[in-house]
Amino acid sequence: MLVWSLRVHYWLSLARWLDSQGIETVLVNPHLVKKNKENRDNTPSKSDHKDALVIADIMKNGYYSPVRFLAESYEELRILMANRETVTKRLNSAVNQIHRWVDIVFPELRQVFKILTCTSAIATLRLFPLPKEISRLSTEQVLAGWKQFVKRHAGVKRAEQLIALAKCSVGATQALHAHKLHLQQLLEEYDLAQRQLEQIEQELHMILGRIPYARKLLEIPGVNATSLAGILGEAGDLSGYAHGNALLRHAGMNLAEASSGKWRGKMVLSKRGRPRLRRFLYLVTMCMVMTNSEFRALHQYNVKEKKVKKMKSIMKLIGKVARNACLSC
Repeated sequence: MLVWSLRVHYWLSLARWLDSQGIETVLVNPHLVKKNKENRDNTPSKSDHKDALVIADIMKNGYYSPVRFLAESYEELRILMANRETVTKRLNSAVNQIHRWVDIVFPELRQVFKILTCTSAIATLRLFPLPKEISRLSTEQVLAGWKQFVKRHAGVKRAEQLIALAKCSVGATQALHAHKLHLQQLLEEYDLAQRQLEQIEQELHMILGRIPYARKLLEIPGVNATSLAGILGEAGDLSGYAHGNALLRHAGMNLAEASSGKWRGKMVLSKRGRPRLRRFLYLVTMCMVMTNSEFRALHQYNVKEKKVKKMKSIMKLIGKVARNACLSC
C-alpha cells in the first residue's frame, strides 16, 4: 500500500498508474498531518523525514481515505464545472473592468442604460464608445447602429438622450486611442467568456443526459442542470452512498461539537470535505426554497412555528435534499 499526501494535483497520474498495476493507493489529509506533527517531538518543526514518520503513524491508525476514481461521465462533469468556475471568474473580471472603463471615459452612459451589459449598451460600446464620436452622430445613425445587433433597440428617446449626454460628458479627454483599444480587448474577453460558457452548458446537458437518474432529478422544481452537474461532479455516483448523511460528510457538512465538562460549545459544520460540493448543495437548496412550494412551506414552518433561525433551517433542508437525492438514485 502506498500512502500519498499532497495538496496539489501531481499525485493523480501516479495514483492512476498504481491502480492499473493493482497497487492499493490511499490519501492522507495534509491538514491531519499538520495537526499531528507535534506528536512526534512536541515541536512545530517540519521536515520531509518527520512528515514521513507522521504519515506512517496516521496510516497505522487507519486515518486515511482510499482513492476512488470517478466513472467517466462524473469525471467529465467535475472537469467541466472546474473549467466553468474559471471562465466565470474571467467573465466577471471583464464585466468589472468594463464598468471601470465607463466610469472613466463615459460616466453618463449609466444614465442611459442601467445595466451596462444589456444588448443595447454593449452595442453602443462596440460601435461608438467615445462621447466625442457619439456627439457627431444623428439620432438615425445611432438607431441604425443598434439595429445591427438588436431587433428591438432602445428607442428614439434613449438615442436622443445618449447624444445629449455625450455632448456634455465629463469623461476623460486624453489618451482616447489607448482607452478605445483597451475597451476592444475587454469586449473580446467578454465575448470569448460568453461563448465558452455556452459551450460548457451544452456539454453539461449532454453528459447529464447519459446519467440515468439525472433526468428524474431535473424534474424536481428548483433543481437546475448547473447545480446538479456540480453535485454529481464532486460527489460522483449518488447510488454509491448508503445514506444522505454519507454525502453530507463527504461535503464536510456533518456537525462537529466542542465541549468540555459542563461547558457545551456551539454545533458547527466540520467543513472537512469538498467545498464545491458544499456550495452546490447550498445553492440548489436555496433555489428549491424559492421555487419549490413544498420546500418553501417546510422553511416557513421551521422559521415561524419551530422558531428556528433562517440559516439553521436551510442547513436542515440541505440534509433533506441530500437524503432524498441518495434515495431517488
